[in-house]
Amino acid sequence: MKLGYVRVSTKEQNTERQLIKMRALGIEERYTFVDKASGKDFDRPKYQALRLMIREGDLLYLDALDRLGRDYDGIISEWKYITREVGADIVVLENESLFDSRKFKTMGDLGKLLEDQFLSMLSYVAEQERKKNKQRQAEGIAVALDSGVKFGRPKQEISDEFRAVYGEWKAGAITATEGMKQLGMKPNTFYRRVKELESNT
Repeated sequence: MKLGYVRVSTKEQNTERQLIKMRALGIEERYTFVDKASGKDFDRPKYQALRLMIREGDLLYLDALDRLGRDYDGIISEWKYITREVGADIVVLENESLFDSRKFKTMGDLGKLLEDQFLSMLSYVAEQERKKNKQRQAEGIAVALDSGVKFGRPKQEISDEFRAVYGEWKAGAITATEGMKQLGMKPNTFYRRVKELESNT
């Protein structure tokens, strides 16, 4: 059976490019496992579901090796678990000429040795890329902060209406719940505004 694993790092990122490739391979939607999560570890819901489903003789497709993960030791461990313990195969579409575990199996012990060497090399590259990305991100944030860029949600102006309701609430004339109702605010917003108002007085 053909299976596909698709991963992007955040909920905002689009999986469609990878999904198109899986559909082109004829992989059914129910056998395509999609995570929107970091690749720093393997504690991802859909990956764990895939791990439970995959069986001997199955063929797992990945768009790129770093879709499996970005942890050097973890990638090697998971690859060996799937190909050697479970007895399934993996094809990495980005490096298909090198990374098709079926090719290595036909070479016996030499194949295992070659597979280990290629896997170590590409896993190392994937991990170094992750480290570089983190470094670039940190440098970008530092430059932005130096330039006066502020991160997080901007504080909203506190309205006169809020000040009036706040005054009544503080004086004990109304409850916080009544105040929220009058303002049409949720509790977390109300108390955040209270904190902002009190920190500025």
